[in-house]
Amino acid sequence: MAARIRTALGDPLPQHGDPDALRTLVHAFAAGAADPADPLCTAHLHCPPLAVATAADLAASALNPSLDSWDQAPAASELETLVTAALAKEVYGKQADALVTTGGTESNQLALLLARELNGNVQLVCAENAHHSLHRATWLLGLPEPVTVPAPTGTLDPATLDETLTKLPGPLIVAATAGTTDAGLIDPLPAIADVCHTHGARLHIDAAYGGALLFSDRHRSRLDGLTRAHTVTLDLHKLGWQPIAAGLIAVQDPHDLRVLEHHADYLNADDDTEAGLPDLLGRSLRTTRRPDILKTAVTLKTLGRQGLGTLVDQVCAHAREFAHLIASHPGFELYAPPTISTVLFRPTQATDDAVADIRRTLLTQGHAVLGRARPDGRLWLKATLLNPHTTAGDLAALLKLVEGHTPR
Repeated sequence: MAARIRTALGDPLPQHGDPDALRTLVHAFAAGAADPADPLCTAHLHCPPLAVATAADLAASALNPSLDSWDQAPAASELETLVTAALAKEVYGKQADALVTTGGTESNQLALLLARELNGNVQLVCAENAHHSLHRATWLLGLPEPVTVPAPTGTLDPATLDETLTKLPGPLIVAATAGTTDAGLIDPLPAIADVCHTHGARLHIDAAYGGALLFSDRHRSRLDGLTRAHTVTLDLHKLGWQPIAAGLIAVQDPHDLRVLEHHADYLNADDDTEAGLPDLLGRSLRTTRRPDILKTAVTLKTLGRQGLGTLVDQVCAHAREFAHLIASHPGFELYAPPTISTVLFRPTQATDDAVADIRRTLLTQGHAVLGRARPDGRLWLKATLLNPHTTAGDLAALLKLVEGHTPR
């Protein structure tokens, strides 16, 4: 693959241009891509984007508005205001606000930044299952080293959290997770919210993966307690079928966002603001930023809550079906019934080295892309099912491939 790319590219900056460069490089790029629309491409929270979202993204690129000042993006800024407010209301069930981000990492960083600016040098408390971006954010923001709570069952235990918070002086922020990266687990959000309330701790919920369960009537109850968080991370380029990037951070109290206000005369001059032109600099830590909200707006309007909920229900059903295949096969071990759409499994009696070799072999031979996780100290294969068009035959074929590459 690398050799084909080198051949297609040749000199990256030739003296004279090549009119066939678009065709040559796009074909080489596509041939060497890990296609998230392939039902056997299941390694990560990397979804196949919807056609309408991809088309909208192309329109956004062609028009190229920049959301750092209203005069560069009049329509885009109004669209963003309306759609972020609607999504924030979906999270909180009342008027709230949300900012567009590049994904879960930026959203988590913003959550800690807001906590620091509003409450002082906060101490982050999170479980072992928390996303690595939270630890990195404390480093970037100069916050104390996070206090990590053991999570032997894979989720944050409220009793252990209560004991931990009792020993800490504060100010405190607790980060819970709704959809862990390794197994897709959801922390007991209502009980965690109770503990945070008792100790006066701020609560952030990283729902980058699981937040889209809100669209499903069947599964949204798994997010009970979400409304009690001060901030919530959402990521619609995971379980939302958007082209990257499509992240958001929802904020329960819109006044909290005032700490992000910033002034640059050429972008948000006082007289322009007084004349009624919207001030966009407080809507992001970035200056130049593309209108990522357009693809999300088109998706929401095209599919509606019912259409999106159906897609969510389909991938969750596929995960349960795949888990049943694994559990009923004597040659495989299932880690646990899936919570969302992630399934962890491994060949019975296989060593960790053998599991790692299976994954790499399937990848390098171009047969399947599987992820990996160590939720209990052992190495497991991870299938994150995000393609609603996956069939029972695809699931059986994936298991057959793993079985065929398992050492006897």
